[in-house]
Amino acid sequence: MPVEPVDTCETFTHRPSGPSNLADILERILDKGIVIAGDVKIDLLDIELLTIRLRLFISSVDTARKAGINWWETEPSLSTTANRDALVDENRLLRERIADLERDRIAEHERDTLDRA
Repeated sequence: MPVEPVDTCETFTHRPSGPSNLADILERILDKGIVIAGDVKIDLLDIELLTIRLRLFISSVDTARKAGINWWETEPSLSTTANRDALVDENRLLRERIADLERDRIAEHERDTLDRA
């Protein structure tokens, strides 16, 4: 009885309607987002020594923004805009401090001048 050859290309190119490969799964996760939550507790003789609460949100930047998460935009080590804003704030504070010191110096000079007169 002869065995008929199977066209393997046709067999493997048929895809089910759901996600079938890693790229499809990753695209769906980034588009919709996924939350992974877990707690780790270490107890010794009914005394809680350590509790770690872990919450992981995996998504695209757009999905995270829709969820109201944008901490990377204000983190100076991750954002050039945040870094620039931090430098602008530091510069402003330094200018205010210099102005205060100059006012104090002028006021002290005026007091010395009045005391001598």
